[in-house]
Amino acid sequence: MVETRAGNRKQTLWSLAILLILYPVVGRRSAQATENAAGPVGATLVVALWGRPAAQAAENIDDITGKYNFLSADDTLGILEEEGKLKGYIEIVQGDEESDAVLTYDITFGSRKKDHVEFKTNTIHRRYYRFSGKVERGSGHGPDDPDYLRLIGDLETVTIKGDSGQESVEKKHLTLKSLGKSERNEE
Repeated sequence: MVETRAGNRKQTLWSLAILLILYPVVGRRSAQATENAAGPVGATLVVALWGRPAAQAAENIDDITGKYNFLSADDTLGILEEEGKLKGYIEIVQGDEESDAVLTYDITFGSRKKDHVEFKTNTIHRRYYRFSGKVERGSGHGPDDPDYLRLIGDLETVTIKGDSGQESVEKKHLTLKSLGKSERNEE
């Protein structure tokens, strides 16, 4: 029955779109009607109705467990979701001049409620990360495809000043794309 409703909804949307576009042309047959085709109200209605299923799709993402690209191609965000709580890590690859090849920041707090995701890491070398954003489907068609899921939001890189303990925050709006199966196996 759900499939029937979804199918009927798509058919109704297409029918409505066609009617809104063709009605002024067929009904009035004037140059002015052709110019105004569906008008702003009709276009807004089609966009509003068409956009609704996408918003509902975010709620249908059952689990965001996986690996994601982070700040650079070599950096990785790993997330394990259990009952709305997030665990995991961020691996930041260091340059050749650093003593550690990779710094691993553990997620100390993380949660997901519907499409809202947030987490915070532990502190290493007076630095930690905070993320707040949403999860949505990407361009991948299945869980093993690259960019199947996306985390879109604000990442804050927080640096603690040693002498005063004050925090300086660098904020970036970014999209973290999930890695595909072949990318996950290479690591």
